[in-house]
Amino acid sequence: MTSFPRPEIEHPHRRFSDRPQSEDDFDLAALSAGLTIDLDDRPRTIEALREVLRRGREDLETRFRGGHRASRLIRHHAHLIDTLVERIWTACLGESTGLAALVAVGGYGRAELHPRSDVDLLILIKNDRTRTRLRAHIETFVTLLWDIGLEVGHSTRTVDECLREGREDITVITSLIESRRLCGDHGLYERLCKALSPKRLWPADAFFIAKRDEQIARHHRFRDSAYGLEPNVKEGPGGLRDLQVIVWVTRRHFGSRLDELVDHGFLTAGEYDELVRCQDFLWQVRYALHLQTRRNENRLLFDLQRELADQFGYRDDEQSIAVEKFMQAYYRVITSLSRLNEMLLQLFEEAILVHDRHQETLPFNRRFRSCNGFLEVKDEAVFQRYPFALLEAFLLLQQHPELKGVRAETIRQIRHYRHLIDDDFRNDLRCRSLFLDILRQPAGATHELRRMNRYGILAAYCVPFGAIVGRMQYDLFHTYTVDEHTLMVVDNVHAFTREESKEAFPLCHQVMQRIPKREILYIAALFHDIAKGRGGNHSELGAVDARDFCRHHGLSEFDTALVAWLVHEHLVMSSTAQRRDIEDPGVIDEFARLVGDENRLNHLYLLTVADICGTNPEAWNNWKSNLMNGLYLATRRHLRHGLETPWEAADELVERREQAREALGDLPEAAIDAVWGRLDEDYFARHSVGEIVWHTRILSRHPQPDETIVTTRNDEERGISQVLTFGPDRGGLLASLAMALDRMALNIVDARIVTTSDGYALNTFVVLDAHDSGQLSDARLEEVGQALEQALTRGAPTIRLQPQPRRLRHFVIPTEILFSDDLQHRFTIVHLTTADRPGLLASIAQAFTDHETVICSARISTLGERVEDTFFITDRDGRPLIDAEQIGGLRQHVLERLEQGVDGA
Repeated sequence: MTSFPRPEIEHPHRRFSDRPQSEDDFDLAALSAGLTIDLDDRPRTIEALREVLRRGREDLETRFRGGHRASRLIRHHAHLIDTLVERIWTACLGESTGLAALVAVGGYGRAELHPRSDVDLLILIKNDRTRTRLRAHIETFVTLLWDIGLEVGHSTRTVDECLREGREDITVITSLIESRRLCGDHGLYERLCKALSPKRLWPADAFFIAKRDEQIARHHRFRDSAYGLEPNVKEGPGGLRDLQVIVWVTRRHFGSRLDELVDHGFLTAGEYDELVRCQDFLWQVRYALHLQTRRNENRLLFDLQRELADQFGYRDDEQSIAVEKFMQAYYRVITSLSRLNEMLLQLFEEAILVHDRHQETLPFNRRFRSCNGFLEVKDEAVFQRYPFALLEAFLLLQQHPELKGVRAETIRQIRHYRHLIDDDFRNDLRCRSLFLDILRQPAGATHELRRMNRYGILAAYCVPFGAIVGRMQYDLFHTYTVDEHTLMVVDNVHAFTREESKEAFPLCHQVMQRIPKREILYIAALFHDIAKGRGGNHSELGAVDARDFCRHHGLSEFDTALVAWLVHEHLVMSSTAQRRDIEDPGVIDEFARLVGDENRLNHLYLLTVADICGTNPEAWNNWKSNLMNGLYLATRRHLRHGLETPWEAADELVERREQAREALGDLPEAAIDAVWGRLDEDYFARHSVGEIVWHTRILSRHPQPDETIVTTRNDEERGISQVLTFGPDRGGLLASLAMALDRMALNIVDARIVTTSDGYALNTFVVLDAHDSGQLSDARLEEVGQALEQALTRGAPTIRLQPQPRRLRHFVIPTEILFSDDLQHRFTIVHLTTADRPGLLASIAQAFTDHETVICSARISTLGERVEDTFFITDRDGRPLIDAEQIGGLRQHVLERLEQGVDGA
């Protein structure tokens, strides 16, 4: 397989030009030799033009694969299209070519044309009479361009129409100011250029404000993050559009090229080189995207990420897979571009919007002052003389919330002197104290940590953090790069302190008030994933880093041990809540003994919720809130009761029965006893008081139904939606119900299956809508109930695994099945990890049924493209599986079912 030249840093070119710097190696004359355009013989003409276009593009693709840079090839491509477009224009208009001007606009106007980019054209006419006279010629021209395979965007306008459209739409004026005349009336084009002058239309200040606001809105569409799973190379934050904003503002204000910003003092030579290197990298990626997809594709989709990583020569090793290396390089480039974009836009704001405003300064200390509401150094040598000021700047921003940010020149100084952050700097007591002071401030810690990351200070000061900057995990669950996720977790922890969190996270807000030192949580959040990508257990490695950091910064041994424990155990609460039965008192006792005391529990609970919410915008829902809160509250009660007191499951179950009986006060005691007499002790260990009450009422009204009954409810106390079925037990019932719910786009996240002593099946499911994490509406619940009743009436459906959606099929998730016993040896626990796909739960349930295995309850957890399900099973006689041959046979049967898919009867 031929490969692409890797998109790495090369020596930058100094000047941008409309034509390629050197054209002698791309022989357009040879490509188009003998080409004639005969409009009377359209089929032959179209075929000839297509052939020139095909050979030209193949030549450029060969050059790209041979090592030529996209920065040159996009200009060669523009020149190729120029040649074809100009010749077709001349042939179509004949003697009328002087009545209009053919103008390239947009990216084509910049002579930057990627393999499948649109060819945007403006046909500039003198007046309406010309429009009428040329209409047929123009239609022939445009049709011919489409016929030969060009993606053309065109408009036909007079100069006045251009002005009117440009005045109303910032995108139109933007497209026009980077235009090129290809052929036609030169004087008419000059009229347009003069009419577009900032003195007549969109002056520099208004243009700057519009483009800045446009960028802000565009970033919002990407959730203000450049680190999405499938980033957009062109439009996403830190992408090519952010660079173009700088180019556009430069042209509008200075009337010059980007490289001339060095002459104007807005960029240093090094910063300009960095901009060009970032652009060249992104051009290389975009060029490869177009070649791989054969379309104008600017998104780094999952399948393309793998393909490009391979084509660019990245290879797997023990620490990282190739695609993660490639994407880390990509994310680091867009981070650099974002930093430069921020600095330049602020420089432009100061020059364009406030250049004539009186500078109001207010000194803070010997090193810093406020200038028109922005922090700035008093002189350029501040960081050289006082390196610790590189951290002090961020502390001042916290202590003075009236500040709007950092002046651009000071940002430049911070970037320039960040190399001073070395071991001596990190060992300086002033620097260590400043960093802790930033974490201990009542407000602004997370905002300044983000700013420190943008400016490269955080990675320089906390060396392990530098390794996770831009690092991605190739899966659908971890939506952000590790550094972005880490800072989100810190921000989420801080959010629990705010009054607004009372509504969304009431328990977190309440617990947060009990945290005496919030910096403990911030440090734990900073280090919880810091060892990702090193190989080995990242929790163990991160705990070592966290312990070293805390000791280095003078924290007490107690606080140091707490931080290290939190990092080491930061996954255990989530795993327990989502994979264990937290209604089981034994599970609570085991978890409480691991935690040890309420202080650790409080810290771990807050860190866990913040971690889940910072992993994926869709990761947190009512169900997970219910699980986490339930585990926290049950564990806290147990800890307050005292771990030294012998724990008795029977006592817990007696209390649970008493609470349920009290809630059922309107039912006769005999009716309650009749229902409960059909249920064993495991039932009361695996269901909440609320569920026991609900079930008891249903069973008392329908003691022995002939057909399975279905009922639904919203549990307002826990914020979840539940489905209950009750009827004669039969094989394959769970599989049938799972398939019916799957077809309704509902996700089962919890299933509890009970068989009464007289042979009836009582099944309770917690369901979530696939497109909404909240409770189902009353109308939706009614629809679910009716659909399940119809499904049960029709009999067993065909159980078949469905093909994976596009975003899932590019991940190879090996199926793993692990068996263990529960604490009281009542069940065999099956932990199953596999790739997600429609119909999965139904197929698994059918496999268990076929193997004469009973599922007593299940926890279903979907993590992006991967599911991690836990099943509590017994044999037909209600005993755990103990025979190795029986367990091996079950494992093999499930594996075969998942690999092949099964047609049920």
